[in-house]
Amino acid sequence: MYTSALSKGRITRGEAATAPCLLEFALLQPDPDDSNCLRPVPPSVALAQRLHPLEREIQERRRRTIELTESFEPFLMVSAQNPAPTHAITVLEGIDRINAALDIATNECHTEMLTIQPGGRRSEYILNEAVQRDRPLTDRGVRIRTLYQHTVRYSQGTAAYLDRIASGKMEIRTLEELTERLIICDNAVAFIPAGTAEDVVALELRHPGLVQYLVRVFEQLWRSATPLVENVPYESTPEGITGVQRAIAKLLVEGHVDEAIARRLGMNVRTCRAHIAKLAAALGSGSRAQLGYLIAQSGVLEQDH
Repeated sequence: MYTSALSKGRITRGEAATAPCLLEFALLQPDPDDSNCLRPVPPSVALAQRLHPLEREIQERRRRTIELTESFEPFLMVSAQNPAPTHAITVLEGIDRINAALDIATNECHTEMLTIQPGGRRSEYILNEAVQRDRPLTDRGVRIRTLYQHTVRYSQGTAAYLDRIASGKMEIRTLEELTERLIICDNAVAFIPAGTAEDVVALELRHPGLVQYLVRVFEQLWRSATPLVENVPYESTPEGITGVQRAIAKLLVEGHVDEAIARRLGMNVRTCRAHIAKLAAALGSGSRAQLGYLIAQSGVLEQDH
């Protein structure tokens, strides 16, 4: 419509009614010779009118940038003369602060990163983020060792993630049950969760004693874990009870509810309840209370020792 107005020199108000944005953006103005027509504003004029507010905003932001820099200059000078000490424990509140601290730690990581990732299958979004974070590490020769739970073995997304990393620097092992999430970079800095489900809080640990303790915890779990390329050494009992079901039986005897068991073993609640039903059928249980008693009497848990 604007092109047509420029070509003809004018358009009627009726025509312009179908394109109200032309008036909103001041691309048309009343025709002084005909009150029923509108004339196009030259593009150079219209463009200048649209650019002027933006240029003023840019100038204002530049002015504020200079003011902020000048305001912080005395503090920067003090900081340069007396570098701030590295805190042994830093509380990180909010996902933005946590991610920013993780980005700094991973960018400074040059040797090895250790991670514990509890839970089951990862979403495509989370795995894509992991690729973007981990590939630069392996590309510059950083070794990554990660502990997952056994349930990720049945995830096509995890297999695709490994294919996209495609590096001998990445090694994964799995366990039935894991501790909370843990990330350690170069045995120098560690990150652990510290919040509730409602509050996203993490601790950044740089105390050598704390970090080395967490490294030893990781190494102990690593030695007892099964490499992803190997089959989990599960053996069924004569009653047909699998290793997964023995792990569930142990948590049932400890008094955990279905949701807690599923969360600790990295599976969804429906899968967990299916295993509980098979366990009950194998032991001939007719109720939840009886199932706990039969588990204790059957000796199933003794086979884990």
